[in-house]
Formats: sequence, C-alpha cells, structure tokens
Amino acid sequence: MSGLDPWRWLREARRAMATLPHLRPMRVPDAPLLPVRDPWPGDAGRGARLLRGASDGHGPAATAWSALGAEASGFSWLRDLRALGTDSARLRARALTSAFIAAHPADPLARRPDLAGARIAAWLGHYDFFAASAEDEFRQRLMTRLLADTRALARDLPAEDMGGRALTALKGLVAAGVALPEPLGFLGRALRFLPAEIGRQMLGDGCHVERSPAAQLRALQDLTEIRALLQGAQVLPPAALAPAIERLAVGLRTLRHGDGGLALFNGAGEGDPALIELVLAQAGRGGRPVATLFEGGFHRLQAGRGLVLLDGGKPAPAGIDRRAHAGTLAFEFSVGRERMIVNCGAAPPGGEWFDAARASAAHSTLVIADTSSAELSPGGLGRRPERVEVERQEASGAHWLAASHDGWWRIFGALHRRRLYLAESGEDLRGEDAVEAASPQPFVIRFHLHPSVTASLQQDGEGVLIRLPGGSFWRLRAEGVRIALDESVYLGGEAPRRAEQVVLTSGVDGPQLVKWAITKVG
Repeated sequence: MSGLDPWRWLREARRAMATLPHLRPMRVPDAPLLPVRDPWPGDAGRGARLLRGASDGHGPAATAWSALGAEASGFSWLRDLRALGTDSARLRARALTSAFIAAHPADPLARRPDLAGARIAAWLGHYDFFAASAEDEFRQRLMTRLLADTRALARDLPAEDMGGRALTALKGLVAAGVALPEPLGFLGRALRFLPAEIGRQMLGDGCHVERSPAAQLRALQDLTEIRALLQGAQVLPPAALAPAIERLAVGLRTLRHGDGGLALFNGAGEGDPALIELVLAQAGRGGRPVATLFEGGFHRLQAGRGLVLLDGGKPAPAGIDRRAHAGTLAFEFSVGRERMIVNCGAAPPGGEWFDAARASAAHSTLVIADTSSAELSPGGLGRRPERVEVERQEASGAHWLAASHDGWWRIFGALHRRRLYLAESGEDLRGEDAVEAASPQPFVIRFHLHPSVTASLQQDGEGVLIRLPGGSFWRLRAEGVRIALDESVYLGGEAPRRAEQVVLTSGVDGPQLVKWAITKVG
C-alpha cells in the first residue's frame, strides 16, 4: 500500500468484494418490490434523436456511449425515451441497457458513485416503462446488475471526494433501499450518511457549497426525490431533510433571472425554466428570493424590471472547486425576461471550451494583464481571492454596492474594487471599477452580451447602443478609456452561440479608475 491513500484503497477493496457474488450469496429479486417513479420530464425530441441513431445503423454502444456523452452511464436519457412513449422507444431503452450491461461491467466511469446512484434511480424509476413487460432473461440481467451496482455503491460511501454529487449517490441508495428487500440494509446505510452529507454540502444561508446555481438545482432535485421516496415507503425522513430543502429552494430562487433560468456562475448554464419551476414546486411554494446569500456571497439587486446578480464571495474551498470559475465580482444584468449582460457560461470537463469558460475573461468583470483572478487547474483552483468584501445599502428602492477582492495581490500587488448603483427605476445601472496597486496595471473591463441582443458602436467612440429583443434600446458608455466591440461566445444554452462583448481598455498609462453606465434610451 506504499504511496496509496489507505481510505481509497479500502474503498477499492470493498468494491471488489461487492462485485464477487459467490463470496456473499444474495438472492436477486425478480422485480422491484415497491414501484418507484422518476418525477422529472424528458425531452421527446432527444428521444427521437436516439431512435434516429438506431435507424441510421449505429450500434447501441456507439449511440449510447458516443452520442450521449461521457456521463451516459447515469441513464438520465431514459426520461427522453419515456417522453417519446412509443414501443420503439421502449425497445430502444432495452437495447441500450443491454449494451451497457454487456460492455461496461467494470468501467471506472460507470462505477463513479454519482453515476451509479443516478443509474440505479433511473432504472428503478423507469422500470415500468422499459423493463416490466420485457422477457424474463432481460429482467434478470437488469436486476442482477442493479443489485451488484447497489452493493458496490453502498461500500463506496461516504463519497466525500464527490463534492456536490454525493447526494446523487445517496439518492440511488435510497431508491434501492425502498424498492428492494430491506434486509439488504441499503436504506439504513443511506440514511446514516444523509444528514452529515446535507451539512457538508449546504451553507447556512441555503447556498450550495460549490457556489454554482447548477449544483444548487441538482442538490434540490436529489433531496426532493429522496423525500418523495421516503414518503412513498412511509419511512420517517431525517430531521435535517425538510429545512435543507426549504433553504436550498430560497437559494435557487435568488439565483434565477426573470426568464426563469439560472445565472451563469461557476459552471452553470441557463437550464430549463420549466424544469426549474417544477423542482421548486416539488420543494414547496414557500420562500422568496433574498437580497443576499451571505455565506455563498451572491447579491441580488432588483429595482423595477432591472435585476443585477453579482458574485461577491470567495471561491469554493479546495477539494470541491473542480468546476469553480475565476469570476469574482462578475455580474449579470437582465431586464424583465430579457438578459443583457451575462457571463459566458460553462462547458463539460474535457471539452474544448472548459478551460476558456472558467477564465476571468469569460466573465463580466475586470481582468488585470490578461491574467485570471484565480489560477485554474484541472483539479480546481490554485492561487485565488482570499479576501472578498462587500457592503451594500438600499434606500427608496435604489441599491448601492461596494466590493473588493485580492485575487491579484500575490502576483501584482493589486486589489480590484467595484462599485454598482441601480436606480429605483431599474433603468439606470452605474459602475466604477478601480485597480489599487503600488504601480499602475493594464486592465480591461468586459461586458459579455447575451446573443439575443444586438449592439453597435457609436460614432463618437464613447458608447455602445444595445437593442434588446423586445425592442428597447440601452446605451453603455464610459469616459477616458477605449471602448470596443469584440467577439464572444455564449455557452449558457444547449450549444455554443456566437455573441459579442463590450471591452473597456486601460493601459499602464491610463486611468486606474473607470466609471461606466448602462441606461435605457427613451
């Protein structure tokens, strides 16, 4: 065991034992004893594309494990085939499941606790759709693999190295504990770890510890599913579960724009507003957005139809910062249901856009010397802001916010200070960005525009005219710096889209404080 993490070694040994049924004989049930229902909608269009993959001559493995992506072994795509609802979709689900069972008996990615938990919950949640009417041989192979996966998952816990995704692992174990014979002990093991995992993943203000709206949504989904599973089995839930759901729901509402989608911080895309609304409905209708998530560090400034969301917190701590972005003091601005100023969004790990989307330059904030405010690495963040301070006031419906961070202190001896003012009307957003350093620093201030808006540089070069989809015009102006329109990319939707960004540039000899304003025209 020299050089190995003893706890990781122990988990690997337990997993290996769990996959050897002859060492601990266990009867495989013929079917789930209690029906379990997946509560989330699928996309019939995606389901139809899965069927087209079959008709195009692609084999099951090629379609599932190439076209569906690296995390296909979580089987969330069963929702899409269920949404299609045809016999062909049912047969396709069986074919893809059979291909997985045959081709991935020990794939490390498929064994990952969160994917195993998602897969177990998906198989049980869609059993009536794709397996109940299948031949005995298919159902026996499915239940054999499901039981083996559940045993391995139970021995993998606690999944503390999984960050926010450990709740998905626990959800799978709860689903198995509810649907399979309880003498197996799965439910008791899951409930033993659940309260501690809730405490580890959720800050006191209801913000998820990863500080990502996407992680916030996923955690709320998992916990509402766990609650529904326990209610269906008439099992008393842990005392920590109900207040965790309530606080997470408030945090999620705080991190939404007027269009119902998510703010684009720390690996989040817009998401599906209908799904987000359904998750909140499952969580309970109580609770309203709050002005500040104090521990998470997010601030919400809302006046009239204008809404500013700002990241004013320290990045997620080491160990759960794998997807953290260098976006400290970045903000987004929307008007009603229309987004204007955004961050670029997020891309899957390993993809061509992943590193670029995490950089400070992909956020609507200030960047010194083309250097991100946090050092990006595949495992998370190295150098990072250690001190982030925010003060805010409100009077007569108007909002003031003053913030600073020291992300560049160690390399440039510089602080970034940002001040924002949102007028009572919501139609006048003003800002100041300053660099405080012993020697002047070159910097740019970026305002990434949502791809649905159009922008044009004014002839005097001192402003940019912005038109929202609904027809309203806005002007972004600044003095003493060069203003330019540049290309950008938007990764907040299902596919990358071309976009633009307004860039304010100040050189070493330029001003170290820049004032800017975004105001409605007419």
